[in-house]
Amino acid sequence: MKQTTVSGLQSFRRKILERTATVGVVGLGYVGLPLALRFAEAGLRVIGFDTDPDKPRQIAAGRSYIRHFPDAAVQAAVDRGLTATGDFSRAGECDALVLCVPTPLDDHREPDLSFIIGTLESLLPQLRAGQLVALESTTYPGTTEEELRPRIESRGFTVGEEVFLVYSPEREDPGNAQYSTRTIPKVLGGSTEACLEAGTALYAAAIDRLVPVSSTRAAEMTKLLENVHRAVNIGLVNELKVVCERMGIDIYEVIDAAATKPFGFVPYYPGPGLGGHCIPIDPFYLTWKARQYGVDTRFIELAGEINHAMPAWVVGKVEQALAAQGGALAGSRVLVLGIAYKKNVDDTRESPSVEIMQQLHDAGAEVAYCDPLVPAFPPMRRYRFELASEPFEAENLARFDCVVIGTDHDLFDWELLARHARAIVDARGVYRGRNGKVFAA
Repeated sequence: MKQTTVSGLQSFRRKILERTATVGVVGLGYVGLPLALRFAEAGLRVIGFDTDPDKPRQIAAGRSYIRHFPDAAVQAAVDRGLTATGDFSRAGECDALVLCVPTPLDDHREPDLSFIIGTLESLLPQLRAGQLVALESTTYPGTTEEELRPRIESRGFTVGEEVFLVYSPEREDPGNAQYSTRTIPKVLGGSTEACLEAGTALYAAAIDRLVPVSSTRAAEMTKLLENVHRAVNIGLVNELKVVCERMGIDIYEVIDAAATKPFGFVPYYPGPGLGGHCIPIDPFYLTWKARQYGVDTRFIELAGEINHAMPAWVVGKVEQALAAQGGALAGSRVLVLGIAYKKNVDDTRESPSVEIMQQLHDAGAEVAYCDPLVPAFPPMRRYRFELASEPFEAENLARFDCVVIGTDHDLFDWELLARHARAIVDARGVYRGRNGKVFAA
């Protein structure tokens, strides 16, 4: 290891240990905000960067824009020195820059790295020797080495000597009270040994347990394995749901019985499809990259097809429920209950409930939604509804020809719904099967 690398590492470590380092968190969404709060809590100066001007304003006022983080947590971080800005020229003040930006799919279901590349290009003019750059966005194996490293080196820096480069995938689970940013073990891979050591110094200041791996590619693949594992198992249980219905078997009874086995089985439950920024998207990052190596990931792609078909399955159940009342989908009034992608959060990214709304609308239904955690329908890339959340009240529920349970928030009164809804399509197993006006989906 060159002397410049040793001295650079020593300087970086010293700043972290002495809590004189400044950490820049780029992207203050569901991943970046909790990470920024945690670094601030650990005693490091933090600058948050976001292109959305509202987020820095909210943070400066000590307000949280993510439901499961209270205002008090943001205010406490601000009191410790957290600032937020849209001025990327301040990146030069930071000793570490952590990128937490979206990695969506394009219209052809191929990786869209524009947010990663655009963000890095904005930071490059401020990059200086001694800094660490960490990517946390979920992506395909090779992104860090093939996309970030060449751009950094194009500025004349030697990665591993003057600038340290690491990949450490986010593992946030919004709404999970059992685990926090601090307590979720953190996987970490470096472009070089020195990069890994610098990354370890940074994250060890804020995270209880680190899991170092041999390379950035191994770290990138680890994240994809985690999400492919979930996607495949959810696809399996969604397919079994269809099989069980045809056979007259309650899928939930079967899952609960199988879950009593103390080894070799992990319960997964069916639903209306996949949601969130990771599970519906990340497997396709791997399938795209695998094709470059001549490998067809048929198993993963089949699971994706099954899960992608679930919203249409739910819409078919709505048609059945309406037909049982002598009605049709076109012209009916349908209320979708819950549009967050999972219970007890306000995150609507890739929510299957929203796809169900779109398909119902396209079929001629008058669509509304009720989700107290999402008071107004948010701006979305693929969907546009000028709607506000309907009140969850007996008289209002009775106005609709059918209510679809898309997300089973704990705040919903299921007894009230059962009493006053004309028909219910249950895509979350709230009522565990068909019973009178409840149609399992």
